[in-house]
Amino acid sequence: MQLLAYILIYPILWLISILPFRLLYMLSDIVCFIFYRIIGYRKHVVKGNLRLVFPEKSEKEINAITKAFYIHLCDLFLEMIKTLTISRSELNQRFKVKNVETIRQLESHNTSIVLMYGHFASYEWSTVLQSIINMPGLGIYKKIANKYFDNLAKRIRGKYKTELVHSKRALARIEELYNKDDHRMIAFLSDQSPKLKPNNVWLDFMDIKVPCFVGAEAVAKKYNYPVGFLQIDKVKRGHYEAEIKILSERPQEEPEFAIIEKFNRLLEAQIKAKPEFYLWTHKRWKHRDKAPK
Repeated sequence: MQLLAYILIYPILWLISILPFRLLYMLSDIVCFIFYRIIGYRKHVVKGNLRLVFPEKSEKEINAITKAFYIHLCDLFLEMIKTLTISRSELNQRFKVKNVETIRQLESHNTSIVLMYGHFASYEWSTVLQSIINMPGLGIYKKIANKYFDNLAKRIRGKYKTELVHSKRALARIEELYNKDDHRMIAFLSDQSPKLKPNNVWLDFMDIKVPCFVGAEAVAKKYNYPVGFLQIDKVKRGHYEAEIKILSERPQEEPEFAIIEKFNRLLEAQIKAKPEFYLWTHKRWKHRDKAPK
């Protein structure tokens, strides 16, 4: 059944990927109408999250952000499909990195680099960063149940010198690379909600206590890898700009969880400035009621 699903769906994805951008965004508008107006995909989750973190906003403002978010979400989904066939030159035109010199500064440590970022703007197209950095990438991801689509996702995200490793094997792989003195840019999507455990680290995110992933900071501290934050901004439809901000060049000297706190504050600033570009469909605050007193 997995192979049959792949055989049926992949040609459709490929055809979508070769559409000119003008037609791609026309299709995105149609998909948005279906998801937002007809199906109402996770609309209760989106509005619930927005009301929770923006209690000062009126219902009219919440509705406006919600509508703008669904337009962006559908664009993001179709842009991800477009990655199947988009050329590197065109992707470089549409996803620009403003401060390459900061990447070179991090590379000068002659070690691996930890890069933290969130579900904001085009985190999918951030793979093009590998076309300008001098070391291969290591991306951590959650495995897709269908092995054929899982391989497709790895192929798409790994087009530019990036190795994808399943989250359950990530720490072992990082250790292997360290022992081989094999330097990588290790990317962590660091704003996801971890499973509840007795030893969860609870920190403020959008003024609400939530459990936080500590993997990026733990790796940086263990190996003393410099840490950067990838700030991605949406300039206009189909065009993004990214900037690397250094969180720490000597993480072993940082207080515990200081790097995560810096990451949270930078991502919060982006969300507050342009909330429509954050991924409101995931339940980032679902464990807030279980925060320790």
